[in-house]
Amino acid sequence: MVALTTVDADHALILRLAGYTGGEMPRPLARRAAATTGPPAFDDRAQAGVLLGAALRKAMDEVPVVHRERGRAMPAAEPLRAAAQGGGPRVFALPRGGVPVAAGVARALGATLDVLMVRKIGHPTAPELGLGAIAEDGRGGAAEPYFDEEMLTAVGLTEADLAAVVARERAELARRLVVYGHGQGPTGGVSGRDLAGQVVIVVDDGLATGVTARAALRAVRARGAARTVLAVPVGAPAAAAAMKMETDEVVTLVTPRRFHSVGEWYADFGQLTDADVLTILSSGGTPAPA
Repeated sequence: MVALTTVDADHALILRLAGYTGGEMPRPLARRAAATTGPPAFDDRAQAGVLLGAALRKAMDEVPVVHRERGRAMPAAEPLRAAAQGGGPRVFALPRGGVPVAAGVARALGATLDVLMVRKIGHPTAPELGLGAIAEDGRGGAAEPYFDEEMLTAVGLTEADLAAVVARERAELARRLVVYGHGQGPTGGVSGRDLAGQVVIVVDDGLATGVTARAALRAVRARGAARTVLAVPVGAPAAAAAMKMETDEVVTLVTPRRFHSVGEWYADFGQLTDADVLTILSSGGTPAPA
């Protein structure tokens, strides 16, 4: 993982060079109160994306590729940039919150910004508790659901118990595939299903349990990605450590010891709409000023 301090000692310089002026959407969001554990690490998702992009630009040249073999992580000699084929890495955002973050990453790397639809499978009576996730398959449909078996055991549920939740999330995933162009234009989707031999960077606005990220990484590997990277501005330490066995590299800026939620590390963590995301994508990945 890349520590925040290794990106650059002067974050203001990074933000200024990237043209960040504050605000990620064409309308103001409700300002969050300062987190009880300390001041937020980021103003908003757009700022986090600029800083994450700087970290990834450095990691592409300096961090060795990591191969998964027999459940162990084994480093290879070549950096990620050397492993990328076809003009560079592919950047996939997890909508909706991951899109403003990924916009900064894509600009920093000179990469195309795509989206990868993923829906969390929550507890039937506590939807925020993620028990699994389902991702698009790159062919206009949904991949097989991923379930966190340890979590299912802990809450006393089976995959069959979540059938109704899975059906609901499949329907919402299908709706979003249509809304986001179903593979047309900048969102990739069906037209971008072939990832053979490519380095794919999956970006979200944070990592809590890791169920959606895990489903997304498995989906891009099923589409032929040669190397995968998970990039998030902030993540729970345990989840970030566990993801090292799921992907070739995990890049984070902050992994706070006292982690309660992703939102507490942003001063501005308002909900995005489909329209907000489409605005960012239609502008080539540049968040509109507030």
